[in-house]
Amino acid sequence: MAEEALSRAAGPDAFLVGGAVRDELLGRPVVDVDVACPDPEHAARAYRDDAGGAVFPLSERHGAWRVAFRGGRTVDFTPLREGIDRDLRTRDFTVNAVARPLGSSEYVDPLGGLPDLEARRLRAVSDEIFRDDPLRLLRGVRLEDELRFRLDPQTEELVRRDAALVGRPAGERILTELERLSERGFRRLDELGLLAPLGGSAAQAAGAEPADHPDYLLVAFLGEALLALPVSNETRRFAARVLAARPPADDSARAIHRFRRQTEPWALEALAYLGAGRHADAVRKARERDPGEPLLRGDELGVAAGPEIGRLLDLVEEERAVGAISTREEALELVRRELSRRT
Repeated sequence: MAEEALSRAAGPDAFLVGGAVRDELLGRPVVDVDVACPDPEHAARAYRDDAGGAVFPLSERHGAWRVAFRGGRTVDFTPLREGIDRDLRTRDFTVNAVARPLGSSEYVDPLGGLPDLEARRLRAVSDEIFRDDPLRLLRGVRLEDELRFRLDPQTEELVRRDAALVGRPAGERILTELERLSERGFRRLDELGLLAPLGGSAAQAAGAEPADHPDYLLVAFLGEALLALPVSNETRRFAARVLAARPPADDSARAIHRFRRQTEPWALEALAYLGAGRHADAVRKARERDPGEPLLRGDELGVAAGPEIGRLLDLVEEERAVGAISTREEALELVRRELSRRT
């Protein structure tokens, strides 16, 4: 972060605020910068002219502007209308309510955020923070999870009091917070009563084993309820395959082939979700044996276009996978036998 450029753009009465100050004090990388200043639009355009990036209004209602850079880094300029003390009192947790004047090493801390940072404690700025913006219910758990902090007892009581509000924010905002949670974070949501209003539960993930997929925990803890959120088409396909999966009966080539046909390219994730990781080696070995080319194409079957072609090709693939056939001629003979059997 080039603070000199920020100072030139935002002017002498600007402050670094929010998560940027928190992360600076914790020795964490500062990726998303938040600057409170008298004229956010002018500051954003001036900073863009100095540092590059793309500038656009972040919130017309609140007068905030953003400069975005490649790689995901952002600098937000927010209006400072009634002084920095007033601004800090509108924030969520005291650790996010510390400011530093640009170009200075002194901190403004009217709410005791610095001692809370030292104690790794998340304390609400007021009793109304979750009612003012229910997304903060999820953010509190996410900050616990990412920073290894803990909600103080009074703030935890406020979370439980307002837990029913957790589904009110826009789905995109909810999803953004959920995507950043670890398994520990999801279990904390459940403990605080925040998962059930979203349609999820820790109980449905009780038998699930670990899996390395960015959407796996969302599926494991939310199940079908995930599809009510504005997820991508890819996430929707992943969830549908995993949630519909049934474990293979055994490690036989036929059982594994049928399981893979239902679940690939996410067969291993489906096994983990089902608590059936004991079949994972069989799936990996079957993948290694996958042929590069099919024995037959649909136009070689002599069958009119329709679902029968897919059924026959699936049959050929399965018999090849179990070692019953291995050549094109054997595949054609299998198709002929199948067609004669059905006529």
